[in-house]
Amino acid sequence: MTLTNTPLCAGFMRLSRLGLGTWAFGGGTDWGPAEDGDSLSAVSAALDGGINWFDSAPVYGDGHAEEVLGRALQGRRDKAFIATKCGLVRFAKGINHWLKPSSVRQELENSLRRLRTDYIDLYQIHWPDPATPLADTLQELVRLRQEGKIRFIGVCNFSLELLREACSLAPITTVQGPYSLLDTAKARAVLPLCQTEKLFFIAYGALAGGILTGKYKKMPNIRRADARSYFYRFYKGETFTDYSCPVVERVRRVAAQQGVCPSAVALAYVLAQAGVKSVLCGARGAAQMAENLTALQVRLTPQEIAYLEGVCR
Repeated sequence: MTLTNTPLCAGFMRLSRLGLGTWAFGGGTDWGPAEDGDSLSAVSAALDGGINWFDSAPVYGDGHAEEVLGRALQGRRDKAFIATKCGLVRFAKGINHWLKPSSVRQELENSLRRLRTDYIDLYQIHWPDPATPLADTLQELVRLRQEGKIRFIGVCNFSLELLREACSLAPITTVQGPYSLLDTAKARAVLPLCQTEKLFFIAYGALAGGILTGKYKKMPNIRRADARSYFYRFYKGETFTDYSCPVVERVRRVAAQQGVCPSAVALAYVLAQAGVKSVLCGARGAAQMAENLTALQVRLTPQEIAYLEGVCR
């Protein structure tokens, strides 16, 4: 399958329209147990399907996701664009937002080791750290780029105000944020600035933590430590019943008309949005990866998009 790519930088690698996110590779409490063999097969299926970039973070399974990705790309590093992150650090009492320059440098060194590479293509601030001046963090990232340890600098989960500040302090290349049929506001707040500053917007959460795959007919029983219970509001009580379910039903209907799975429609919706350069999707194995790839064959009409958005808020 041939993917339509978008240039990350003149004369440099081209990002595929879909990227593979590796949060679930980490296993543990966030997404439940993960079989490394399934994760390895997901990466192989992604590469075979034309996906050329992979997104990870040290906090995913306390480094395990990066380790698995490094194994999967062994001998194929030249075919892959690797993105990872810094700024979520585990301390004795839990995970903190922590962007002190010395910590950022140590996180990078650990990521390089786990990923079995001597450079990171895209190094991203995972979440803001209100206790550390943004200028201090970005200065360290610029130094790391000058040393050849990272190629591009990105930010994730930044407000419009903080993104403006970041752009004034360092050469930011990408912005990563949530974007799905169930969550459009955050992305739409920053997309105009991304276009003005020529930043590449990368969408995550396009399947809204799995809801938009259409697999839940009723409210699932979710463990407190499960990422769906604390990271996605769509699983909570009345929100699930009154908001999520009507949107999912429309996704199912469009999918039936198109002859594809609901997840393909949900991904295709985000891919169709102006200013979105690439969309991250997760996969627990080759079959889920193949399912995600069908999104690239879906062309939603303006009428279908309006229908999908008709019950969104």
